Formats: sequence, structure tokens, C-alpha cells
Amino acid sequence: MPDNPISPTVESLYSDHHGWLYGWLRRKLGDSFAAADLAQDTFVSILTASSASQIQEPRPFLATIARRLIANRYRRQLLENAYLDMLATLPEALMPSPEAQYLALEALRQLDQALNGLPPRVKEAFLLAHFEELSYLEIATRLKVSISSVKQYLTRANRHCLFALA
Repeated sequence: MPDNPISPTVESLYSDHHGWLYGWLRRKLGDSFAAADLAQDTFVSILTASSASQIQEPRPFLATIARRLIANRYRRQLLENAYLDMLATLPEALMPSPEAQYLALEALRQLDQALNGLPPRVKEAFLLAHFEELSYLEIATRLKVSISSVKQYLTRANRHCLFALA
């Protein structure tokens, strides 16, 4: 008989609350496929964190994780739409191949994931420097901070991305 890698706590959490979480997500999102994906992702998140035994209030805990996943999904969708909107403005001769478009979208998703968790100003400084190509002075002016702070923000963000993407 093979060993079961899923703890009894996770199994009971899943069997007791998956149906509720799926229904809650389906009502919230209006999309049964997205709800099913996010419900599974919620439980995968619990499995990878190995925190099931410490959960006191399962439904609020599951809802909190699911809300974060919804926010991440929404943010990724906005990022993808912005990229696709930019592509729509390109002349056909400059349009990247479907493969290049896919790779660019994947790189954007990885970068977004890497930046997730950084403080808002650090993340914004990174985006202003790398996507809008603003100088330190322009970023400092926009964020209303010193140039020294911008240097620290960019050092932190670049280091964070380097380790996250490596």
C-alpha cells in the first residue's frame, strides 16, 4: 500500500470545506472554471505552506487565501491586457511572432510574481525605472522621496528579482 503524502488534517480540511470554497468562489467570480482553479490553488497553497494543522477558523482562512489568489489573478490579467493592447498598436511588420508574444507574457508573469511582496514604493520605483525609463531624479520627484531612497529601492527590487527569477 503506497504512502499517502497528504496529511489527515489537509484531507479533512479539503473534504469538509472544498465544496463551500468552490461555491463561494463561483458566486464571487461568476465563472465555474476559474472558481475550480482557484479552489484547487487555495488548497495547493496550504499544502506547500504545511500550515493546515495550525488553522483555527478554516472558512475565513480559506477565504483569505482565495482573495489573495483572486487579486493575483486580476493583477496578472491587467498586465496581460496591457501587453496585448500595446501589441495592437504595433504595425504588422513589427508584430512579434506568437511564440515571442507567449514568451514575453510568460516573462511578464514571472516578473510580476517576483515583484509580488515588495513594498509598493519599491515596486513602483522598479517599474518606473525599467518600463518608463525614468531617471533617478524623475523617480524621486514622482514618488516624493530622495534620490538616495530611489537608489535603495532599486537595489532592493533588482536584488529581489534576481533571486526570485534565478
